[in-house]
Amino acid sequence: HMITGMIYPFMLCKVRLYQKSFLIMKTKNIHIILYTMKFKLIVAVCKGGGIGKNNALPWKIKEDLHYFSKVTKGNGNNAIIMGRKTYESMPAALPGRRNIILTRNKKYIAEDAFIAHSIHEALNLANNDPCPYVIGGGEIYSLFLPIADKIELTRVHKIFEGDAFFPEIDMTKWILKSSERNNSSINQPYNYSFLTYTKIK
Repeated sequence: HMITGMIYPFMLCKVRLYQKSFLIMKTKNIHIILYTMKFKLIVAVCKGGGIGKNNALPWKIKEDLHYFSKVTKGNGNNAIIMGRKTYESMPAALPGRRNIILTRNKKYIAEDAFIAHSIHEALNLANNDPCPYVIGGGEIYSLFLPIADKIELTRVHKIFEGDAFFPEIDMTKWILKSSERNNSSINQPYNYSFLTYTKIK
């Protein structure tokens, strides 16, 4: 598995392993965090890149919600990583999953979820899951996209007004591995596709 680095300016001197989720490499004057855990992004995106408005989905596709629930539950102990706004858009923590909230607010408390204040704290909390999912929102996707391994993306083939967006996928770094198109029906008015992207090694 290719490891991905993020660089911070610190005075450093050695390499340490943190519960197999990331490495910290210390050199004379740079701090490199190398993430070794595999993880995925899962998202529904409309034409134009919108993923939400007023902290809610502008559309409802039952089949997509069922797919999201199925893949993120996994063996019943899967970890999901989200931002505070995404967590607060839900009536409660998603059942059957380890809910991890990434927030800058050091005083934030959620009784039914774990709190992290950095990417490596979030991945450390997800350490027992071989492949946790990042579920949003826009800022969290932007943080994790450069170091993710796979994107499970539902493309809704319609433009919706939005105030949150998925970052652009750089196709020099990603490859579309599978695509499944689903047409609208009497009970479901939108055409949509299930797309899987994997990082080019």
